[in-house]
Amino acid sequence: MAENNNADVKKLNFERALEELESIVKRLEDGKVALEESVTIYERGEALKRRCEELLRQAEARVDKITTDANGQPAGTEPLDVQ
Repeated sequence: MAENNNADVKKLNFERALEELESIVKRLEDGKVALEESVTIYERGEALKRRCEELLRQAEARVDKITTDANGQPAGTEPLDVQ
């Protein structure tokens, strides 16, 4: 079952994964979920968190910084230094 859930998570886009993760956090914070269900949805939340982090890393790798010349005109791009 967990493997099936992880396969499902890998198909989600960032917005959908984040939306579902926020829903899980809210349910857990409300404290009205049975223990076994809490563990199950917590595990799914962890998988969703990893998916969001993965998608963010991929997006960061694609972002370029626009460089300008001495006159302030765009001169090209270079990789964004995220450090």
